[in-house]
Amino acid sequence: MLKLYLNLLLSSVLLLSMANCTKEENTVEEGDPYDLVIEILTLDQIKVEVTLQANAQNTTLYQLYLENELQPIDANTSGFFSHIFDEPGIYNLTVRAYGSSGRYVKAAKQVEFISEQPTDTIALDKGYFTPLEYDGYDLIWNDEFNGNSISSSSWSFDLGNGCPTNCGWGNNELEYYKFENAWVADSVLTIEAREEIVGSNLYTSARMKTQTKVSFQYGRVDIRALLPKGQGIWPALWMLGNNIASVGWPKCGEIDIMEMVGGNGMDNTVHGTIHYDNNGHIYTGGSYTLSSEYFYNAYHVFTIIWDDSAIKWYVDDNLYHQENISGTDRSEFHQEFFFILNIAVGGEWPGNPDSSTTFPQRMKVDYIRVFQAEK
Repeated sequence: MLKLYLNLLLSSVLLLSMANCTKEENTVEEGDPYDLVIEILTLDQIKVEVTLQANAQNTTLYQLYLENELQPIDANTSGFFSHIFDEPGIYNLTVRAYGSSGRYVKAAKQVEFISEQPTDTIALDKGYFTPLEYDGYDLIWNDEFNGNSISSSSWSFDLGNGCPTNCGWGNNELEYYKFENAWVADSVLTIEAREEIVGSNLYTSARMKTQTKVSFQYGRVDIRALLPKGQGIWPALWMLGNNIASVGWPKCGEIDIMEMVGGNGMDNTVHGTIHYDNNGHIYTGGSYTLSSEYFYNAYHVFTIIWDDSAIKWYVDDNLYHQENISGTDRSEFHQEFFFILNIAVGGEWPGNPDSSTTFPQRMKVDYIRVFQAEK
């Protein structure tokens, strides 16, 4: 009986000791950090750059370590880090979060940059061309995007996210427009949408316009372009009425020469539309679908022919839609319009990018030409 009692007593002591040990291990002492979480914000495959955010409770300092380095490559109190690597590859990152006690917790993330960087593999001569002259027409303005800069005499930029007056540019779009996202090289204009943080915006792009510089009423417009792709990607070649500053939208009128909403197999379809006001916003248009390829596989020419009675839309000289504008309810389309070229990211029509969307995405424009009937 005594032996049984001693065994029970010893077991109770061991169990109590184990319980106290477990309690001590799970207890956060004063000044210790805890609950460290790392979120990868962006992976820029072009710059080979990662941005990340680390958050932990009770933390006074964050340190970022690369691979098996003994010293941190960066340290701060915010937990936000940005790092550019020398070359593509797979990298292991570790963040330490220190508390006032001097102790730390750590967590790791692996990031991968593809070995083959995104390149423009579609040759400029692949696709459809239109001529520099037509019988019965004069070429009144064109931009062939030669040289190495965007013409300031023809183009300016919309910048920012539309706030505070028109946040999301009226469509709940996600991009922040920057002039750095557009450039001319190798006889082509490139507009690039990037996964890049500016303020509260997770994406950047560019939006160019000829407002107050180039405008016209009636004629034929040819724009030769290679389109981007992907869910949430929304390239557009379009026009607005010159009186937008005085009457607003949609009373100024809008002519969409080409719009595309990417992803889900829709990268082979473009849309031509008009927007106007008739006791409220009215829009109508048509669409054109390629039969065996996508608009990112080759350059195509997007055309409108516009006169005082109708607007007609073409892809590679194939007529696919027309609108009668002779009625008084469509008076917006009898004035001068200016051009806008842009890539929007997200918004009410295309929806947001998802895990299938890759960045950067580029729209490349070979030329834009305006012809008017000979007088």
